[in-house]
Amino acid sequence: MATRSKAYRTAAEKIDRDTLYTPLEAVRLAKETSVTKWDATVEVAFRLGVDPRKADQMVRGTVILPHGTGKTARVLVFATGERAEQARAAGADVVGGDELIEKVAAGFTDFDSAVATPDLMGKVGRLGKVLGPRGLMPNPKTGTVTMDVAKAVSEIKGGKIEFRVDKHSNLHFIIGKTSFPETSLVENYAAAIDEVLRLKPSASKGRYISKATMTTTMGPGIPVDPSKTTKLLGDDEA
Repeated sequence: MATRSKAYRTAAEKIDRDTLYTPLEAVRLAKETSVTKWDATVEVAFRLGVDPRKADQMVRGTVILPHGTGKTARVLVFATGERAEQARAAGADVVGGDELIEKVAAGFTDFDSAVATPDLMGKVGRLGKVLGPRGLMPNPKTGTVTMDVAKAVSEIKGGKIEFRVDKHSNLHFIIGKTSFPETSLVENYAAAIDEVLRLKPSASKGRYISKATMTTTMGPGIPVDPSKTTKLLGDDEA
């Protein structure tokens, strides 16, 4: 096992592993314990009380973070004709039809999100082995299979992110950068947890969000109280 850096150990000493921090307290600790020399990404992981092997307990969706992620997503759009022009006008980074499908089939994955018009999904669907493992396959449920490609591109560029519970029942979110103001990070966290709660499967029994952890790139994990889901900025006044 690799030895942790001195900076990591110093940062970890500031975190009480037996304490469940409020989201606001966790954000402050995340900014304080960041160990990189660059503007680190702030992430949150939720452990859910679901069995993702069962279709009626799958948690998948999208959320538009009010303050974005701090990164402008590279968006690829499978479209032709007028829809392709609309995608380009909306700021899509890569747009195309059959030739682009062949390029992706050959291994091109230099993008963060993919959108497709419904008429091309018969061909795009064959890219499952390339796009599926990377979570890049367009899906109607996440708004990435649509005729309104301009709207889809604008939302993704504006901070819309997709999420899906993994086989270990975990959800991972980027909620911003350490340079973000505390309020922006907390409001992004609030948007994410609100959407996760809204999507709670009726088949899920017991505690739905059993664990929450906030961390920065290469930084130590900070335990967050998963029961704190409302009035998150009011914690400061309390």
